[in-house]
Amino acid sequence: MSRADPAAAERAPGPGPVVQLFLNRDSGSYSSGRIRALREALETRGATVIETSCTKERPVLAENVDHICIAGGDGTVRDILNAVGHSGRQADISVYPMGTVNLLAREGRYSRDPRLFVGRLLSGAPGRLHYPVAVGQGQFFVCASVGPDSAVVACISTGLKRLIGRLAYVVAFFRVLFAWPRPTIRLQVGERSLLCEAFYVAKGRYFAGPWSFAPEAGLDRPTLHLVAFAHMHRRDFIGFCWAMLRRRPIDRLNGAICLPCTRLFAESDRPLALQADGDIVAALPVEIRLSSTPLTFR
Repeated sequence: MSRADPAAAERAPGPGPVVQLFLNRDSGSYSSGRIRALREALETRGATVIETSCTKERPVLAENVDHICIAGGDGTVRDILNAVGHSGRQADISVYPMGTVNLLAREGRYSRDPRLFVGRLLSGAPGRLHYPVAVGQGQFFVCASVGPDSAVVACISTGLKRLIGRLAYVVAFFRVLFAWPRPTIRLQVGERSLLCEAFYVAKGRYFAGPWSFAPEAGLDRPTLHLVAFAHMHRRDFIGFCWAMLRRRPIDRLNGAICLPCTRLFAESDRPLALQADGDIVAALPVEIRLSSTPLTFR
């Protein structure tokens, strides 16, 4: 997933922290000019910067890194932080928004202005804890779902997404619209068993942009928020989207069940894709559980 800059290791270290800057040059809003300004701002403040380009290979963490800065979208952040988790290494983390949706950066209120971003990163202010969510062999950090939207994510063309950005989701949605999924999903949440046709899990506040189906959620809170729909016709999905747009309570929707939890198990009558942070990461059956070990974001 990454390729370190060979010249970076030869540079004399600055008086500040060692920052490994992961770059996804294929992200939806990548800008070489902003990355150059970001690096200059870091080095001006005395940081030693190690640039690492994201590839399909597993990320390689440099030695003696104090801070991991990820310039990319939510999927890139998830891939990098999964590698950090598998390595057992510890470092502070920040997210420079440069992707298609950037939910994690939105909730963290990270600035796109490189100087403001670096000023915050190196301010010495206390970090913010974030509890990731384990699913399958990895983790996600903002939200996950199984339903029409996960079917949309499953049929998105990567090339089209790179070409037209968020509009690729619109194209994929119209494909799903004509073959609308109506699966039977069984959820086990503590002692409670539920049957539904779609469900959504929030760790953070936002979903698919500036909207929310769980406004009480927060990255720093050790709680998951589940919304399950007993039925999910096209009109139910439209009602769900409309409620989010109007910031109306989701629990008032017909057939909606809202529960806080820390763990749930989901299975279905056929394999269903689970999307998390904008990418397909697993298929049912799957267990989703809150991690007890938080990460520190600056």
